[in-house]
Amino acid sequence: MNGGAVHALARSSASAPPPMSAAIAGAMVIRQLRLTEFRNYSRLRLELDATPVLLTGDNGAGKTNLLEAVSFLTPGRGLRRARLDEVGRRARGGESAVAAPWAVAATLDLPEGRVAIGTGLEAAANGDGEGTAMRRAVRIDGRNAQSQLALGQHVVAIWLTPQLDGLWTGGPGDRRRFLDRMVAAFDPNHASSVAAYEQAMRQRARLLAEGKLDPHWLTALEDTMARHGVALSVARLDLVARLDQAARLGVGPFPRAALSLAGEVEGWIAGMAALDAEDRLRERLAGQRRIDAEAGATTIGPHRCDLVVRHLDRDIPAAQGSTGEQKAVLVAIVLAHARLAAIARGRPPLLLLDEIAAHLDATKRAALFDEIEALGSQAWMTGTDAELFSTLRGRAQFFRVASGDLSPG
Repeated sequence: MNGGAVHALARSSASAPPPMSAAIAGAMVIRQLRLTEFRNYSRLRLELDATPVLLTGDNGAGKTNLLEAVSFLTPGRGLRRARLDEVGRRARGGESAVAAPWAVAATLDLPEGRVAIGTGLEAAANGDGEGTAMRRAVRIDGRNAQSQLALGQHVVAIWLTPQLDGLWTGGPGDRRRFLDRMVAAFDPNHASSVAAYEQAMRQRARLLAEGKLDPHWLTALEDTMARHGVALSVARLDLVARLDQAARLGVGPFPRAALSLAGEVEGWIAGMAALDAEDRLRERLAGQRRIDAEAGATTIGPHRCDLVVRHLDRDIPAAQGSTGEQKAVLVAIVLAHARLAAIARGRPPLLLLDEIAAHLDATKRAALFDEIEALGSQAWMTGTDAELFSTLRGRAQFFRVASGDLSPG
């Protein structure tokens, strides 16, 4: 595959769309998915209708790889948080590894019309004119996008993977990333605020570590951190407040949940205007330069907040529930979020649910499937046992996955 693979995939998807089937009004529907040299798929072209997609097969067959491919239609590193050079099918390990080009493209039907999206890793000329480098390319309807953040204007997705089953007992960083994906479903620009804040924080930390205490340089970085940091905190707080109201109502047999956001900056915002919170964060960052230099970390900011979740039906922190209870709380929050996102953006998000049947009993599985159908979401679900999804027969598209090949399942 050469550097034009992303462009070719996006162009072919737009010029040769699959036949239209009855669409769910207001839904976001992937009509065609095309992969080139992605994970264990050399070439794949999948035609789809508007109903949920069910992928079954043995472990290692490539089910999760398909969900990961769909997740790359959004900004970021996908549901595995993989480096771009790890995704190509021909990638090899070791220090001498050469990043393999890969591409993912889709034709989507959105409430505002049909759009073709292509993204992947391709060769690009170095800025110095010598040789080539690998970079992520994004094309919308055949035109180059300025950055991958453009994907968020079109595709909204939230995912659950087995790795997230321990979200409530793991570190706060995982919960912040989970929250930020949910915020981005409401505000596509949220990812740019997070990226700008984290980049400025990394640059400030490097200067402090090197002992470069130039006040002008540091002040400029701290101003960026204050502006974007308060903006992303305000967005997080707004969503958590709305999600808390929705999750307290419960979804069928899933538990009711309470959510809050704990953090020093978040506490300021609750009691003062955003501009005043920016000023305070600037002052604190400037006052703690030497402390941060000695600590080797930025000791204040929205990167230190935590999403706090409580299982209301048992009146315990979510982390203290059983494995099944923790999973049920997680699913309940995702479903509540999907309802809110459908109202806010006029379409439900894509739900990417990897091994979703694990730890859910028959009653909760049936309720989950009914809620997905009521939402009108083209949910993508995987499982090793097709029988666990039998009640979806006639309501979903079943595919059997085996060694990178798909067949009707």
